[in-house]
Amino acid sequence: MKSFYILPLLTFLLNVHFCGSHLGLAYVSNPVSPQAVNAVCRMRPNTRLSPGMPRVYGHVFFKQSGPNEKLSVTFKLYGLPVNSQQPRAMHIHEYGDLSKGCGSTGGHYNPLGVNHPQHPGDFGNFVPVNGKICQSLDFSATLFGRLSILGRSVVIHEGEDDLGRGGNVESLLNGNAGGRLACCVIGLANPQN
Repeated sequence: MKSFYILPLLTFLLNVHFCGSHLGLAYVSNPVSPQAVNAVCRMRPNTRLSPGMPRVYGHVFFKQSGPNEKLSVTFKLYGLPVNSQQPRAMHIHEYGDLSKGCGSTGGHYNPLGVNHPQHPGDFGNFVPVNGKICQSLDFSATLFGRLSILGRSVVIHEGEDDLGRGGNVESLLNGNAGGRLACCVIGLANPQN
């Protein structure tokens, strides 16, 4: 009689172990592993923009060859005024939540509790050329480990980042960069693309 119950129990435990191992393999293959990781962020205009504001769209591409390597970021953004060279600030924000436009992305991603512009992903200012921002740079943010920016957002702002020199509290939080023109969520890129 007891063996009747033991066999299903062993089967259940083996399945739990197998599922646990399977999940462990998935965990090992995620961005905590030392393999290169690519991510992409599809930029779209803020759904809460006032009429007449620029409608920015495009992509932000991320590539990091290992956890101790620099993060390479490429911006390919369009839709800014063609005849304007007003610098625009870009930052990584805390949440990948676009449920209320770019306003639900929270503040700057600041896991270490430091002042702006020392947050990982304080990208600084970009001057558009012919309404475009097409530029590649290296940054201190990471796609690996507990400080990974995967699942967070990138926001392009209306104005220029004062780089923490504005002399007020907002300057040390967000650089007084103004409203949010466009945003996107950082997700893993398909390695076959």
